[in-house]
Amino acid sequence: MTLKKGLLPLIIGSVMMVAAPAYAAVTMKLSHNHNRNHPVQKAMEQMASRAKELSDGNLVIRIYPDAQLGDQRESLELVQNGALAMAKSNAAELEAFAKNYGAFNMPYLFTDREHYYRAMLSESGKSILQSSRPNGFIGLTYYDAGSRSFYAKKAINSPDDLKGLKVRVQPSPSAVEMIKLLGGNPTPLAYGELYTALQQGVVDAAENNLTALTLNRHGEVTKFYSVDEHTSIPDVLVISAKVWDGLSEKDQKALQQAADESMMFMKDLWAKSDAEEKVKAEKMGVQFIYPKKASFQQAVQPMYDGLQKSNPEVYQLVDSMKKL
Repeated sequence: MTLKKGLLPLIIGSVMMVAAPAYAAVTMKLSHNHNRNHPVQKAMEQMASRAKELSDGNLVIRIYPDAQLGDQRESLELVQNGALAMAKSNAAELEAFAKNYGAFNMPYLFTDREHYYRAMLSESGKSILQSSRPNGFIGLTYYDAGSRSFYAKKAINSPDDLKGLKVRVQPSPSAVEMIKLLGGNPTPLAYGELYTALQQGVVDAAENNLTALTLNRHGEVTKFYSVDEHTSIPDVLVISAKVWDGLSEKDQKALQQAADESMMFMKDLWAKSDAEEKVKAEKMGVQFIYPKKASFQQAVQPMYDGLQKSNPEVYQLVDSMKKL
């Protein structure tokens, strides 16, 4: 891994656990790649405030937005070895670190938003958060990241409209397979490079939630948002296993409670944000298309058939969440 110039001074001292006296504060750095206006930043601020309160001032969390400490993958690698305490990633990227996160990446898994929340809060959802411990980190909670749909310079009404298009995807095996089955050419690309890539035609389309159009200004260069809602992939707040194991039991409970509360705080934030961002996108000239989903669902069915044969453990998680 090659860190961006200037990152090392920010990362050094990411976790300061002073052994004596016993009441000394634990200071932790938290990295994420969204800007300061994003709902996830507000949810994290609420979490940090509650963690400090619940721990009687012992837990101090400093939040670094805008990928100041590296992009998502760089941050995760730092969290793995304990050089960085906490980071926000998402289930798509985490699949490369712990396969069980891939359950959330299956397309058209959830019928609606409440189904999505039942899955995150279920025993299956909780087990997924713990599945990455052997890889150096655990998940504390999920954050709503809405549903993901396609956006491009033309309307996407059926899989036929994706044929031949270079579609930016996250570095997730499931995302790559989904785009291939839908007829597109999956193109993994760092999120920070996507605006320019769309503008210059390096990629023809992308898939994400509404904030990509507005907060990241992708609606300036792509004017059609096709609401197929193929996936609802949560963001995940992760913590280094080394850091977690170094906390007292009291501080672990305080941090977990603060994280759980921030998840529900984020639920309300996201619902409000989604409505506001749709209005903003329309003012930018973005047209919203509502394709029928049946042809998309049929095209990706081989993913479920293949998963059942190749990875029964993840398929069982998928099946259990689908039935909730």
